Amino acid sequence: MSISELQELQRTAAHLRQCLGSLRSRYGDAAPVQRLSNDVERLDIDIRDFAEHPPREVVNSLGQRIPIPDTPYDDSLFRGTDTDDEGLGGLHGSR
Repeated sequence: MSISELQELQRTAAHLRQCLGSLRSRYGDAAPVQRLSNDVERLDIDIRDFAEHPPREVVNSLGQRIPIPDTPYDDSLFRGTDTDDEGLGGLHGSR
């Protein structure tokens, strides 16, 4: 995540907090307001984690950095084999 993306995320979260304040003044501590408040708090924690932990990188044998994406693996890696994508939890077909 670039610095500008992180800053935009922080601005958006700040705007969300302002909107939540308006909802709280209108609805008080109703259950949906409390849930949204918890969600916004969690977003703040996650945004701080992004700021404090840069993306992981691996260095290859040539000393070049290779970023490790957080995107899922290509499904074709697991089709027609006796292996599972560990993130999916044991898809065994018709066993």
